[in-house]
Amino acid sequence: MSNSFKESIQDGDFTITWELVPGRGAREKNQEEIFEHAEEASGSDMIDGISLTDNPSGNPAISAEYLGMKLKEMGLEPLVHFTAKDKNRNEMESFLYSLEREGVENLLLMTGDYPNQGYEGQSKPVFDLDSTHMLELVKDLNDGLQYKDAFGRSQELKETNFFPGAVVSPFKSEEEEILTQYYKLEKKVEAEANYIITQLGYDARKFHELKQYVDDQGLDVPLIGNLYVLSYGASRAMNRGDIPGCVVTDDLVEVLSEEKEADDNGKQARLMRAAKMYAFMKGMGYDGVHIGGHGLSFDDVEFVIEKGEELTPDWEDFIPEFDFPMEDGFYYYEKDPETGLNSSRRADLARKPRKGLVNMAFRLAHNQLFEPDGLFFTPMRLFLRTIDDTFLEEPFQAFERIIKTITNDCQECGDCALTELAYVCPMSQCPKEQRNGPCGGSRNGMCEVYPDEQCIYVRTYNRLKEFEDQEQLKERVPPNYWELRHTSSWLNYWLGRDHASEKAGIEPPGEGN
Repeated sequence: MSNSFKESIQDGDFTITWELVPGRGAREKNQEEIFEHAEEASGSDMIDGISLTDNPSGNPAISAEYLGMKLKEMGLEPLVHFTAKDKNRNEMESFLYSLEREGVENLLLMTGDYPNQGYEGQSKPVFDLDSTHMLELVKDLNDGLQYKDAFGRSQELKETNFFPGAVVSPFKSEEEEILTQYYKLEKKVEAEANYIITQLGYDARKFHELKQYVDDQGLDVPLIGNLYVLSYGASRAMNRGDIPGCVVTDDLVEVLSEEKEADDNGKQARLMRAAKMYAFMKGMGYDGVHIGGHGLSFDDVEFVIEKGEELTPDWEDFIPEFDFPMEDGFYYYEKDPETGLNSSRRADLARKPRKGLVNMAFRLAHNQLFEPDGLFFTPMRLFLRTIDDTFLEEPFQAFERIIKTITNDCQECGDCALTELAYVCPMSQCPKEQRNGPCGGSRNGMCEVYPDEQCIYVRTYNRLKEFEDQEQLKERVPPNYWELRHTSSWLNYWLGRDHASEKAGIEPPGEGN
């Protein structure tokens, strides 16, 4: 059975997916409609894949993995959304083995929305791996995962055949937000994402910005634009921020409010808007579109595609209709007044912040204590060798706990990422524990989960920018070593046990100097 989605992307065709949203329950109307719509799409050569969301908005729903397997049985090509919010790394492997057995190859790997309602209250979030780590896991499975079994023997699994992709959001208003999104995008491409799908927005200039950035950075990855057929009700929810990561401005809500007064409640207007988005995305050089929308029929999807193809030669004429910038929003490129899109000239970044005393103190302490050529590195290493596994280890850990709780709200994960994130802890201060960059849910620089608090990557970016080191955020941070939880991260670092010591070339005692 051929994989039309994968083949379409690899052949350089304009790839089209239709997103269906499973709901809560096993045999409710929503689940039945998933199969009905998929059957309709299978009779057309327009749709390359049926996209299945994974507990959208953090609410429980029938498993996207299960639906993907069932669609595969029907001879249809699913694109399964695979998120980190509800699965630890072991369960991810379990699901992936099941998908491989059933021939489900296409995966869209995402952090996922923070868990919302659940049985008798809000679900506990997981977020064991971030989306970059998930791509690396899938890559290793595709290469034939090598591991040690319980007896220490080397083992290697058979190669899998997954075709993974990832997501990026250019719809951010702050310099710190957009640059950290793009830095994380580069890590996703390095981890061999086979395609990138955008988050949801209606600013043509932002779509263009992402395309330019990918081209300028030489990122060899197909881009698929998110094309959501927006109703007035959905626009209000997104405008309020009820659906994380989706950007709908006040001006666009007002346009939709006027359109809904038509006899068809604005349906024709929103379908035409979607067709024009199809046209400008294809005209800009996007490699496909990801079509979604509440209550869409297959006839609606077919109309958007056919009308979009018809309008594509005139795509530049529609750009003024998608001028919905975020208030005081940052763009990576300066505006081209003739086209309404971006010029090739990069915008000036804000002046770097003044060097803060706290940040400077952290850097000074780190350089002298934790860098192998620092003044106090060798004495500390010798001292810690003498107290390791002795009665002095516990009071030393208590001392570390006090210091790092005061300065960093430390949770004693034992595998510290502070030095890589400008001394901002992702484990205690990011509700999704993101170690490689922000999730897509921040809004105006504020956290998706705690909207009164800044996203930690806004703070991290600005701290690094003080020293012109912001591109340090392009460096990979591995997943947390949970076996070190509730141990001393200082001991683990100086004695060569954690990921940071590996990066610094610090070997355990007896294996190096």
